[in-house]
Amino acid sequence: MSDWGGRPDEEQSFLSRAVAALAVKLETSSSDEEAARSVIDCETDRGIDAVAIEQRGERHHVTLVQAKWSEKGEAGFGEADVSAVIRGLDYLLELEFHRFGSKIDRHAAAIESALNSPSPKVTLVLALVTGTDLHPNTRALLEEEIGKHNLDDDLVDYKIVNLRDLHREILGEHAERKVDLDIQVHGVGRVTDPFLAYYGTVSTEEVSSWYGQHGRHLTARNIRDALDISDVNDKIRTTLIKEPEHFWYLSNGITLICDKIRKHGKGSPTVGGSAGFRLEGASVINGAQTVSAVYRAVQQKPGKAASGRVLVRIISLEDSPEGFGDRITVAANTQNPTEERDFRSRMPDQFDLRHEFALSLGLSYVIKRGEPEPPPADGCTMTEAALALAATHPSPEFAARAKRDASTLWENRFYRPLFGSRPTAHRVWRCVQLLRSVRQALAEEQENLIGRLAGAAAHGDLLLTHVLFQTMDTQDIDSESAEAREAWNSRLAEVKERVRKALPWMVVVIDGAYGRNSQLSTTVRTVERAELVARGLYQRVLRQEEPPSDSESRVDQESVGAAGQLTRAVWAIVDAGAIQDGTVLEFRPVTAPERRQMPQWIEEQPLRAKAVWQNNKSRPLIWSADGMAYAPSTLVRSMRREAMGNDQQVQGTRYWYIAGKGSLVDIAREVREDLGSISQEG
Repeated sequence: MSDWGGRPDEEQSFLSRAVAALAVKLETSSSDEEAARSVIDCETDRGIDAVAIEQRGERHHVTLVQAKWSEKGEAGFGEADVSAVIRGLDYLLELEFHRFGSKIDRHAAAIESALNSPSPKVTLVLALVTGTDLHPNTRALLEEEIGKHNLDDDLVDYKIVNLRDLHREILGEHAERKVDLDIQVHGVGRVTDPFLAYYGTVSTEEVSSWYGQHGRHLTARNIRDALDISDVNDKIRTTLIKEPEHFWYLSNGITLICDKIRKHGKGSPTVGGSAGFRLEGASVINGAQTVSAVYRAVQQKPGKAASGRVLVRIISLEDSPEGFGDRITVAANTQNPTEERDFRSRMPDQFDLRHEFALSLGLSYVIKRGEPEPPPADGCTMTEAALALAATHPSPEFAARAKRDASTLWENRFYRPLFGSRPTAHRVWRCVQLLRSVRQALAEEQENLIGRLAGAAAHGDLLLTHVLFQTMDTQDIDSESAEAREAWNSRLAEVKERVRKALPWMVVVIDGAYGRNSQLSTTVRTVERAELVARGLYQRVLRQEEPPSDSESRVDQESVGAAGQLTRAVWAIVDAGAIQDGTVLEFRPVTAPERRQMPQWIEEQPLRAKAVWQNNKSRPLIWSADGMAYAPSTLVRSMRREAMGNDQQVQGTRYWYIAGKGSLVDIAREVREDLGSISQEG
């Protein structure tokens, strides 16, 4: 709260931030300290009060919280709030961290990494201290705006956390979340030593009724009290609707724990028979997605989906030692599930590739999850190979699908075109090398990029690899000859220059087709858009056209004025008196390397991020860390040198901000526009 101390609304702001942190605790596995550090609320938070990043399985989740406090428990969230939070979402997806307050800097590198990972998930959490629902018009607008970000995938979703949810989280284990569940088990099996447990089969109709009656309370003791709608749920639901008779064989089942098991209803608990039980204090601790998916399937197709069966396991904690229920819960939720990729790793074509890698290339080809990945020079994994083959496939659809959700590559409709033709080890390895080279070139480009170009460099790896591969000579890709090896080494050496030219053209094509406000991350993940962008790039890349200059996107270049002279942002500001003496400015990292390396350096001494303005054209910034006066670029270079060991030339006016007004570049631009307007009027 140090940034808000002494203000009239300090207590209100504290309570609002506390709600945001509490929502992070509720939705993630964050500790108290991590939840507190997740809060980024400030005057320029763009509707995002907290942000948390975590990896769940192989998918990165970004949780964004908008919190609303109300003394009376009547916090509102209207259409204007929707617009604000969606705008903040857009800025984050485009990696425009400078739009936010400085508190986001400590999270920027993790956000960027998460959003550029395969199939990331972003959840907008509205934490509202109210007992009422959103107005239907507000909810409709929110869903409409979120739908624009998803197109044909599920990148973004939302969740409402209300007063009841927040209260329950505060109460923790004292909350009244337990339910009594009546259940009819068929084919009963029993374990009595050391603790009582039953197992058997339950109808999907009955499972659906559990959720219909108790909803989220069913997962009271689960590690995360959430039943997320995801691709897993879709697969479960599809199986139950299309093949209910196979559901028992294809489902992992459900595990429940309860305080007590009591005989209740029809039948007796004899082995192999059918018996009814009442589970007191019951909770689903594994299979929450199965329960929610069964409920939705039965709602969608009540006749067919209700005829399925599912395996259940019921464990009584009545005579168990303290904490045993928690041990069961953790164990049930942390075992590595079998994935479709695991089945593909047992295919003959993968074993053949592994052998060929070893014999023809002297390299490793790792096909099993859990095996150590080889050093880059010594080989690759099956997953990296699949991504590379998808990126270099003749259809850009494969690059888009892989970028959206890499796990889909193991589905038959994609796996067969990639591996079914038995690609040679040379082809696979050269595709992997190309993808690596493109990613390396993009990473180097991104070092000095901001804005749209930086976003394209962060998200465009697979689509650019596709375009480069389709526009290069690949006739000898399967050849084992020394000439082919030399030729490919030469082509890979050209990748850096080809990426330098292709990247700006990709932005030009996307902006021309979908506008400068379109989401780059959405475009490269959407099949139809990726296909259009690829078509627009092929000829430009083939002809190696020099891209249009865009100094606005590079931090190591000054923007050029109309007369060809370097514009002087500081001079314009001083001449116009646009900033008063004594105004405090804030330093903001601009490039990806700065976002990775400078926040920790600044946190060690927070005054490093502050400077006081004086209307002096040569040295307008008095750095709060040492009291000395500097030119913006000189100061930023000095800070980068100390924090990063980097002495590169930069445009320092991009780095210093006034809350609510923007950077010195933004303020100077506004001054010039105002002067131009006055000149035209005169």
